[in-house]
Amino acid sequence: MATIRNLKIKTSTCKRIIKEFHSYEKEVEREAAKTADMKEKGADPYDLKQQENVLAESRMMIPDCRKRLEASLADLKGTLAELEESNQKEGPEIEDARSTIAEVDNFFQTTEG
Repeated sequence: MATIRNLKIKTSTCKRIIKEFHSYEKEVEREAAKTADMKEKGADPYDLKQQENVLAESRMMIPDCRKRLEASLADLKGTLAELEESNQKEGPEIEDARSTIAEVDNFFQTTEG
């Protein structure tokens, strides 16, 4: 049974994962710049290798975050549909969920590829 409380939790989860995704993107940019700087300055090969590992780990988090966001979005849509079927079609939580769904759908369209 879907409740407004569940809807709020799932909406917040989607919002949090989008923030995480953006955070990982910034981290990859930052680490890539640091790696390039180390190569340019001729850093110790061991340190450079460690930095490349850090960069690779950061890059691996982006697809993982995207999968979690896709799962959370599907979960949110299901909960919203359940609530709408039980004639709960109005309210700030429902509007927030709808706008979050639109935001995540838009996010997926702009990050395709």
